[in-house]
Amino acid sequence: MNVDVQKDARLNLFENEVAARFAKRFANTGMVLHQSSLPRTTQELVSLRASQINGCGWCIDMHTKEAAAAGEEAVRLHLVAGWREATVFTEAERAALALAEEGTRLADTHQGVSDETWAAVREHYDDDQVAALVCLVALINAANRLAVIVHQKGGSYEPGMFAAAVAG
Repeated sequence: MNVDVQKDARLNLFENEVAARFAKRFANTGMVLHQSSLPRTTQELVSLRASQINGCGWCIDMHTKEAAAAGEEAVRLHLVAGWREATVFTEAERAALALAEEGTRLADTHQGVSDETWAAVREHYDDDQVAALVCLVALINAANRLAVIVHQKGGSYEPGMFAAAVAG
């Protein structure tokens, strides 16, 4: 697989045999979420926000470009980091973004995800969507850690690149 992860990455996660096998299974896990009833737009916004918090340039690049390729509006992508101060997100998306933040910043609070955020999520999403949302927050945080640990940089991602890399 020839995925440009930049020359200064510590390890090419797509070319190393162990990492590549893991990436395929990781991608298959992600497909369960992509095929869920949780709106794709919500999935990309949540993935983008967690990646911003974790400082993962590769994942920010990927999820911004995948969302744009799927038709997401540029203004919404630009405002994800400041979603509380923006008027372009639905109440359901706000609940999902709050869960993404609190689920990503677990060490910042004694309670993890607040009861208020959980109630907002439950108000807007059914059981399957909540399950997908919780699993997505866990999965994107794991992806962020993989990319940040090996210094995989953002900027070279093209829509569909990850899917093509793990399909081979």
